[in-house]
Amino acid sequence: MIVGIGIDIIELNRIEKMLDGKLKFMERILTESERNVAMELKGSRLTEFVAGRFAAKEAYSKAVGTGIGKEVSFLDIEVKNDDRGKPLLIANTEHIVHLSISHSKEFAVAQVVLESSSR
Repeated sequence: MIVGIGIDIIELNRIEKMLDGKLKFMERILTESERNVAMELKGSRLTEFVAGRFAAKEAYSKAVGTGIGKEVSFLDIEVKNDDRGKPLLIANTEHIVHLSISHSKEFAVAQVVLESSSR
């Protein structure tokens, strides 16, 4: 049973401006593991990576119903990829998490569906 749905869209140029020489932004948004991946990327690929993670974390917090704040922070959520590249969202939850991330020339969007783990 679906227990939550969240979606977020972010303008890539907004993330690009925040990344311009500001490591603090990445430290606030990305876990250490995510930052390690990001450090290997450059230019538009870095912007897309960070924007996708930002949107995924915002979408998850909306699906949970709290938004980013006291109960859920950006660093409580991590996005990894499986062997085929599928994004996996890792968070302290008993729910099954389904995540989709997409990019266009101007935007990154993410959708999260939370499914009850009991059948």
